Amino acid sequence: MKNLIIPPGKDEDSKDKKKKEELRENQIRLWISYLIFSLIGLWLFQQFIIRPMLIRELEIPYSEFKSKIASGQIIEVTLEQDRIIGTMKNPDTTDTASETIPFTTVAVPEGDPTLIEALDAAGVKYSNSEPPSPVGTFLLAYGLPLALISLIWYIGYRQMGAGGMGVGGILGVGKSKATEVKPENIGITFKDVGGADEAIGELQEIIQFLKTPEQFASLGGRIPKGVLLVGPPGTGKTLLAKATAGEAGVPFFETSGSEFVEMFVGVGAARVRDLFEQARQAAPAIVFIDEIDAIGQSRGGAMRIGGNDEREQTLNQLLSEIDGFKTEQGKPVIIMAATNRPEILDPALLRAGRFDRQITVSAPDLTGRLQILRIHSQDIKLSPDFDLDRAARMTPGFSGADLANAINEAALLAARRSAAAVTMQDFEAAIERVIAGLEKKSRLMNEQERTTVAYHESGHALVAELLPNADPVAKVSIVPRGRGALGYTMQMPTEDRYLLTCEELEDRIAVMLGGRAAELVVRGTISTGASDDIQRASELARRMVMEFGMSDKLGMVRYATQQYQFLSGDSSASASPETLKIIDEEVQRIIREQYQRAQQLLKEHRSALESLTRQLLVTETVDGAAVKQALAETNGRLTEQP
Repeated sequence: MKNLIIPPGKDEDSKDKKKKEELRENQIRLWISYLIFSLIGLWLFQQFIIRPMLIRELEIPYSEFKSKIASGQIIEVTLEQDRIIGTMKNPDTTDTASETIPFTTVAVPEGDPTLIEALDAAGVKYSNSEPPSPVGTFLLAYGLPLALISLIWYIGYRQMGAGGMGVGGILGVGKSKATEVKPENIGITFKDVGGADEAIGELQEIIQFLKTPEQFASLGGRIPKGVLLVGPPGTGKTLLAKATAGEAGVPFFETSGSEFVEMFVGVGAARVRDLFEQARQAAPAIVFIDEIDAIGQSRGGAMRIGGNDEREQTLNQLLSEIDGFKTEQGKPVIIMAATNRPEILDPALLRAGRFDRQITVSAPDLTGRLQILRIHSQDIKLSPDFDLDRAARMTPGFSGADLANAINEAALLAARRSAAAVTMQDFEAAIERVIAGLEKKSRLMNEQERTTVAYHESGHALVAELLPNADPVAKVSIVPRGRGALGYTMQMPTEDRYLLTCEELEDRIAVMLGGRAAELVVRGTISTGASDDIQRASELARRMVMEFGMSDKLGMVRYATQQYQFLSGDSSASASPETLKIIDEEVQRIIREQYQRAQQLLKEHRSALESLTRQLLVTETVDGAAVKQALAETNGRLTEQP
């Protein structure tokens, strides 16, 4: 038996032919369906809308018509093939009524031989109208409207590029909404991106794939199909994708996962097909799908969050398009996507051969923040004493978007006071505004409330300064802010931290509870001002017990079932009722111990607490040096005592 050898590409050609034949059959079915429904619609329109509008005369039975002839009420008639139209005397005798009214009646099918005699006897004027041509009537009633509708449909079909995809194609909803950006219009390169050196290093390889694909193909290497950028919001995932296209000098197709899902079934899959077809025609190119989790959610298992058949069809089409993405070796197409919820993506989307590269874009470190601030301050006039290094140290945990917002807010504040340049004071005020909100000096508090807030913030500041593992205090204020804060204590870390010990976390909780402890130490009572402090302290203590294994009773077991990796959310516990009880007891123990610890520190430094509170009541805002000075003065007085 001979071995049959199928030439390369023959199978693909047969598949293309089959697709074209199916497309042609779909178009024929569509035209026939359209013709049938159009005729039915025209008939209904003629019978129930046009005909009642044209026939506005009073319709009377034929018997009544004969009796009115005999009584002399009929004035004039026109005899047609199937009906009689005429005018008769108006029975309404009011002053405002007209003397005659039009009427119509259905003629007797066999004809009435006595009708002409009756009309002559009554002296009624009558005439006969020729029956219209049935062909002309049909063409005028149905042919002309159908031709006009067909012309309008054909023009819309051509302009919208329907491609024969059913109703979605005709209305243009099956066409991809991706925005194509030409290489000369991108205008963004890696020099416009800061704080993402590792991600840029990974993407450099993608650029080489796009620029010189033959270099890798010559060694038998396979060009990667997809790159997935994951990270918290605002870290520059979209900016990195655009910069990659700008560096490679290729077209950039930008869209969002939510733009694929519509109420019509099959629209998302049609848009995926159209997007990939556009990318193939423009290759080499980059396709970027932002927030891919909108269509890429897991189709089953514990991570499934609400089912949606249309979303699943769209995902299935996306997976098949990536697998069968036919591009020439010299014209590659790279698919890039971004999400901040990678844990809910379908495993089929993340497997090798689809999204081959997964790059984490995290919040920038100190060096990265300095780079970002330099990039975003290029067009901003800074004062000569503006210290970008200090500004970077003041913003730990800020994303690139947060830093851009802060430097822009500083420029707006400087312009508001008609300054010649942006100073560090403007930047500090911008950070406070971004974090805590706008100052509300118009919010008037009575003296008792101001004193309570001053003791509260002084307690935070002193506990932070006294504990060995707490971050230094930068500023303390009792000026109300827009997010409901009646005051705030700002701490400035000396360095970025990635690992925290149990002692450091306990110190943070003690600082959070220092405000409530100060109220109790001084006044012997407590207020509602510590609600946010209690919430944050409770969350941190619960994470210590449930996530970090920092409880001797529970040991190194994780009980938290956190859903989102890069988004904030409450941790729920997966444990038995007995274990949940122990978790609550351990959280309460940590909170109670740190609360007592904060009280003890403030009792030992009561004089410093009173001194800092008096200063806050006078100036409303003090810096970290004032906290150190209050402690130094009270410690000096204690040393002088015999």
